[in-house]
Amino acid sequence: MAKPRKTAQFSPNDYVVYPSHGVGKVVSIEEQEIAGFHLELFVIAFEKDKMTLRVPTAKADSVGMRGLSSPEVVSRAMDTLKGRARVKRAMWSRRAQEYEQKINSGDLISIAEVVRDLHRNDDQREQSYSERQLYEAALERLTREVAAVDGADEMISQQKITDVLVARVVPAA
Repeated sequence: MAKPRKTAQFSPNDYVVYPSHGVGKVVSIEEQEIAGFHLELFVIAFEKDKMTLRVPTAKADSVGMRGLSSPEVVSRAMDTLKGRARVKRAMWSRRAQEYEQKINSGDLISIAEVVRDLHRNDDQREQSYSERQLYEAALERLTREVAAVDGADEMISQQKITDVLVARVVPAA
């Protein structure tokens, strides 16, 4: 049933970013009959989540599926992490909603902004459970894509990100 046919967008073994799930790997491209329609589907595996997603090839662009970011975009995301946290004074529910949208946008710079804004050092106030959940989700998405672009281990990429976040905080004189 699976056909190893190459499409213009992605090929088997390509890493892709699906906005609401992060980095996955195209395992194959197959044809299936669904509700009487013949569809060509990308079969994408998300190893960490132990999940397989099938996306119609014709819908890949409209759902926001994209290839990995370029090294230049990763560099800009790392620069974003070096910036000062921008925490709006809006209600937490509204900010949480905005953070969630940025994480699920699949845009690496937006995800880096969430990591930057929600990062806490040891000497800062404690995070709420929902803040920590959003921070960890954004950090994981950022780490996976940086690791895939660099061809590095996720632990090394996460340490690289953490080093940037810790270095940006200059103690008050």
